[in-house]
Amino acid sequence: MPERYVIFSHGREGEPWSRKIVGLADIARNEGYRADSLDYRGIDSPRERITKLVEHCQKLPGELVLAGSSLGGYVAVAAASLLHARGVFLLAPALLMDDLPPLRKGVIDCPTTIVHGWRDEVVPPAHSIAFARQYRATLHLLDTDHRMYDQLQTINHFFAHFLVAIDLRLGFR
Repeated sequence: MPERYVIFSHGREGEPWSRKIVGLADIARNEGYRADSLDYRGIDSPRERITKLVEHCQKLPGELVLAGSSLGGYVAVAAASLLHARGVFLLAPALLMDDLPPLRKGVIDCPTTIVHGWRDEVVPPAHSIAFARQYRATLHLLDTDHRMYDQLQTINHFFAHFLVAIDLRLGFR
């Protein structure tokens, strides 16, 4: 079996090993993936964050899953097809935001799951709904806010299911 990686990208004001990412990384490891989270603190430019993610992941041998939260979700989506990612898992992704460079058409070409909160006041859930509709991504809308800390157990469940589904699709089980 080839090596498999999940690489996490945190949000604009987040940190690489937040509670959300630590929990998701544990799930990834339990499913046989190596897990890493990039540190984007001090990098304000979305394009520089994308470059950092692409350069990091190009060195990894094997299968790649990208996961991102908020601005990290935008970064993961922008890099996914460049890296031939096998899947993308997004939490309240900053997609279709006016202050970010537009994403190119056909930016996603792999299984994608989005989890977003109905009460998100940072990134409107309507953006995830529109993106999911355009790319036929799986979308879970929860009664929560942008940080989603009150829904960590549910998010972990969705992530575990997402990784298992990718493995089944690729014939790893």
